[in-house]
Amino acid sequence: MNNNKLGLLYSSITLLFWGILPIALKLSERFIDATSLSWFRFFIAFIIIFAIQLTSKNLHQFRKITKIEVIKLFFAGVFLTLNYVTFVLTLKYLSPGEAQLNFQVAPFFLTFGSLLFFKERLSAIQLSCLFTLAIGIILFFYPNISGHVHTGNKVLIGVIIIEFSALSWACYTLLQKSLMATLSTSNVLLCVFGVGMVLLTPLTDFSRLSTLTSFDWSIALFCAFNTLIAYSALAKALVYWPAAQVSAVVAVAPVISFISTAYVVVMGWWPNTIKAHPLSSLSILGIIVIVGSVATMQLLPHLLKKNKPVKQLI
Repeated sequence: MNNNKLGLLYSSITLLFWGILPIALKLSERFIDATSLSWFRFFIAFIIIFAIQLTSKNLHQFRKITKIEVIKLFFAGVFLTLNYVTFVLTLKYLSPGEAQLNFQVAPFFLTFGSLLFFKERLSAIQLSCLFTLAIGIILFFYPNISGHVHTGNKVLIGVIIIEFSALSWACYTLLQKSLMATLSTSNVLLCVFGVGMVLLTPLTDFSRLSTLTSFDWSIALFCAFNTLIAYSALAKALVYWPAAQVSAVVAVAPVISFISTAYVVVMGWWPNTIKAHPLSSLSILGIIVIVGSVATMQLLPHLLKKNKPVKQLI
């Protein structure tokens, strides 16, 4: 399987898991605070990756890292921690779909960051796809903007928090990509999750974990394994694809969130917690533009040239 197919595969896995994650995070509000849930997600992911890396004897890479790389790992952990906590806080002010949609400024932060720091180049057609992608997101989001103009400060607070969360995520992803030449994806994630776990330990209410029901545990564990799978797939995608292309696929996450939220509502699951907003004609048009832009951007590299496979550290 060539680079383009692998990049699309791993990006799509990240897209799917991020698309359905806001629903689980919204449900978690009923039994745990944002900081404690984020600590739990980091803890589970850290333990699993550490066990895998230890048994496979892949921790030797840390002997060769420089002080600069240690600093990068630390700040990658800081930025991801900020992203996790603030995204959950946002769901107090916005619905899952709205939060995910507002978060889509993150791929643009990532794209511009990759162009600036990694000197990645996009063709004129790919740049046009990013432009139409932005138009699609605006069309999709416009009915929500117009509907919230007079709703007070609650939505505004949510938007401010989610934009900060998006910026934090983009900074984390750029730092992660800069470390890929030295460390494997698993070792980068091991450090990042470890940093997040340590940072959040003093702020975590561990008594909450002793009061969870079986359903609460299922939601918390889903969030934790979502973290492990989605970020592992994201790290893999960044190995095979430029960050700009990965960000374009991630931009479809709000569409998955709105569809999955609508499905939950239709099925009558958790009616007091999960609510869906009807899609207007503009929103539907936005979905078409988003999907078309992403599909075009991803198909172009495959049609124009064949990527050679790359070697990746285990």
